Amino acid sequence: MNNAFRGTAKVIKMLKLILLSVLIIAICIALLSVKVIFRKNGKFESQHIHDSAAMRKMGIHCVVDQDKEMRRKGSMK
Repeated sequence: MNNAFRGTAKVIKMLKLILLSVLIIAICIALLSVKVIFRKNGKFESQHIHDSAAMRKMGIHCVVDQDKEMRRKGSMK
């Protein structure tokens, strides 16, 4: 009987931990989506390098664009 109680206690402890983890993740997702939910036409800003005017001014390009450019230059020789 004592072993059965230990097994049940472990399962309950594990379920509490899983529920706590799910709750923390749900709160994080809710906080991350505040801008999208509560602003009219809310959206996340693009994180791509080619969409950043400051990066373009410095001449920094996306690695995919740089690869395409180098392939074009290499095939033109």
